[in-house]
Amino acid sequence: MSIPQKKLSIGLFGFGVVGTGLYKVLQQTPSLNAEIKKVCIKHPEKKREAPETLFTVDPDILLNDESINVIVELIDDADAAYYIVSKALTSGKAVVSANKKMIAEHLPELLAIQKEYGTPFLYESACCASIPVIRNLEEYYDNDLLQGVSGIVNGSTNYILTRVAQDKLTFEEALLQAQIEGFAESNPALDVEGIDAVNKLSILLTHAYGIVAHPQEIVHSGIQNLQAHDAVFAKEKGFEIKLVAQAKKLEDGNVAAFVLPQFVDSTNQLYNVRNEYNGVVIESGLADKQFFYGKGAGSFPTASAVLSDLSALRYDYKYEYKKLHNKTAGNLTNDFFLRVYVSFEGLFQVPHERFERIEEWSSSEKKCHVIGVIKFSKLRDSQWWKKKGISVIVWPDAFVTDVVVKEPVEDFLAVV
Repeated sequence: MSIPQKKLSIGLFGFGVVGTGLYKVLQQTPSLNAEIKKVCIKHPEKKREAPETLFTVDPDILLNDESINVIVELIDDADAAYYIVSKALTSGKAVVSANKKMIAEHLPELLAIQKEYGTPFLYESACCASIPVIRNLEEYYDNDLLQGVSGIVNGSTNYILTRVAQDKLTFEEALLQAQIEGFAESNPALDVEGIDAVNKLSILLTHAYGIVAHPQEIVHSGIQNLQAHDAVFAKEKGFEIKLVAQAKKLEDGNVAAFVLPQFVDSTNQLYNVRNEYNGVVIESGLADKQFFYGKGAGSFPTASAVLSDLSALRYDYKYEYKKLHNKTAGNLTNDFFLRVYVSFEGLFQVPHERFERIEEWSSSEKKCHVIGVIKFSKLRDSQWWKKKGISVIVWPDAFVTDVVVKEPVEDFLAVV
């Protein structure tokens, strides 16, 4: 017995790289029983590969059209996107969005609207483009079995780090190349400073552990402070440097979450994720580690995730947020210990009293570094490590449980 499929009449906001890719895919796959009825654009003077009659600059034409039952939102303005999405949902239209910033910053409001109006809101493409991580976390992994999620979720920074490691470029040179290749924006701060990655982690936390956290609640940094000697150190140790977003369930049931550069060794599946690719490792109590790999950006990879959401809407699929409503995991916590590498230019740039234990110290005219254990709340509550000239990189075996808290100055003096 076949399940009846809805016909989808789509109102599309945005006709950039992803919107154009979606339009082309839908033109080539009539079996999806979906068509774009109208597209709202910002710049009507641009030439586009579609009939002019398809386009409008008036969002209300799409939002008020009762024959349109799905809104696909693919614009880069988070405030405008929230208006579009919230109005569509309250009007009874299903919504598919790729706007991770808007979703992360407005998730409580969006959850409330979905609960009140019962309209589906899907956003697989907002996290890792072609990698189906949200629906797997939502449907497959139970809270009690999910031990951790870690991933490279920003292709721009991964491309930059790959060029630094393989081509011996400086971070500035690699960023310029990423911009030339189209993997980084002309203003790359959202990518390079870890903001894009923390927005995505904020969304993943809801589906992994039922935790709703604003991105500002999550400790994060990008690759903006990494130095050439960090790349040299990584190569000497056989490591790769990756910008890793991760969430881990601790022994007390609470969840640690952060976005920071991390040394990754060859035993980690993320080690070989290079260029603009994304990779996500999900660790389960029963299934051990499972690895998802694919392109995290681009026209057709992102369009494929939008297409997957549209296909699911034909069967009235919606996120149930089971882990949020039947929450067994704990809360977000900063009460844990992390092993980190800190490099800096001068001996007294790093406040050694912040460390619970210093395990290695090196100082020369060109570089200084410390490897030690720090209580994570001391990163959360201070900004010394975000100053120019200081880089913090998480060690491969990051989480430390054998810490005996004692006077940190004694540790420091013993090493020196």
